[in-house]
Amino acid sequence: MNIHALVLGTYLLALMFIGFIGVRKVSTQEDFSVAGRSLNTFVLFGTMLATWIGTGSIFGNAEKTYEVGISAFIIPLGSLAGIAILSLLAARARGLREITIQDLLEKRYNAAARVFGVVALVLAYLTIVSYQYRAAGAVLNLVFPEIPYNSAVILSALFIIFYTAVAGMISIARIGLIQGITIIAGILLTMPVFFYRVGGLSGMSEALESSHFDFFGPIGFVESLGLMLPAMLLVLGDANMYQRFFSARSAGTARRAILWTLVGVAVMEVAIIVTAWIASALEPDLEIPGRVIAYAARDFLPPVLGAFLLTTIMAIVLSTAGSYLLSPSTALVRDIYQRFLNPGASERSLVILLRVTVIGTGLISYWLATLSEEFLSVALLAYTIYGASITPALIASFFWRRATGKGAVASIVSGTLVTLLWHWLGPASIDAVLPAITVSFSALILVSLLDSPPPREKVDPFFE
Repeated sequence: MNIHALVLGTYLLALMFIGFIGVRKVSTQEDFSVAGRSLNTFVLFGTMLATWIGTGSIFGNAEKTYEVGISAFIIPLGSLAGIAILSLLAARARGLREITIQDLLEKRYNAAARVFGVVALVLAYLTIVSYQYRAAGAVLNLVFPEIPYNSAVILSALFIIFYTAVAGMISIARIGLIQGITIIAGILLTMPVFFYRVGGLSGMSEALESSHFDFFGPIGFVESLGLMLPAMLLVLGDANMYQRFFSARSAGTARRAILWTLVGVAVMEVAIIVTAWIASALEPDLEIPGRVIAYAARDFLPPVLGAFLLTTIMAIVLSTAGSYLLSPSTALVRDIYQRFLNPGASERSLVILLRVTVIGTGLISYWLATLSEEFLSVALLAYTIYGASITPALIASFFWRRATGKGAVASIVSGTLVTLLWHWLGPASIDAVLPAITVSFSALILVSLLDSPPPREKVDPFFE
């Protein structure tokens, strides 16, 4: 067994062990979904960083960097702006003591907002999970070339489903802290080695086109919006971020953790893009450019360091996959089954159903994974489905007292439909996020103003 396989295999076994330890602490829905509201600042920071720095960063942003060079720096600006705004809401969200985003939507608006919110979340998040499987399969195939790529994707999907179902948020949070540390160390330690191997800037200039050194290169204004807005809208309403807030020990813990996350995401997004930029000079002729960092780790790093970076990439993928698989499963069980079908369900039966739902939604995500081999375009579509549907109504609940239930439902439904219709029928030159978010915000504002003002008892808790 080579060193790459040994390090990655040991890491995966360690994750499974941590997951099994967490099983004993899960007896209620709150334990499974929000870790019993027990997480401290740095566990929250680690798991939020590991959740957000995912396949969209290590494969999607790397793919765009491979295409355009250093001007890809513009991509993370949207998510950073979103996290900065989200830091203003963390304490208030924690104070509401809910479990899901849909709890917030019904508390502020109505039951219809909860239901349509579930539909949008499931569509978007299962799509996000699907390309995590492909990314994990790509790493597994690189480390174990004797395993065919399609088989590696299946094995990765089974692993992600299993460890998410074992102990829910408790496992994901503990693993997230380890993964967050691994991500920071893995990228920051290997980036200077790549720079040395390529021969510095002179070596890069020989291997890359001159446009790859232009900060304001081939990405125009409209394309910039199409790259930044989906991530910004997703993070502003991201169920995973709010679920972390709900998992915090206190409102202050949630606020501190999101501020640390803002700094961590800024550093790591920039580091990943620089690493991909350097690696593109080392691997100039790839058929699948999104894998440039993984290929460079295998081909140009000393074995131990290469194994560490490949394990880092797997950590990035697994942390995001588990979080985005847990959220729709929690939404389906709490926001549909418990809320409308069986309000008196026991805690034991809810935990069992949550685990079964994780398995079911995980298998659906695997089917979606077989439909496309792209990373960035699929990620942006998923971000837009969610960001254009749920985020306007959710953010309005904290900032606009006049937003009403009918306005929220109109926003969620129109944002989802416009995104899908534009993706299928609209011109490819304009990203779906622009018409979708315009229609969604317009529907929220116009319908709310035509509707009667919401009662104070629905509004006041969100402004305390």
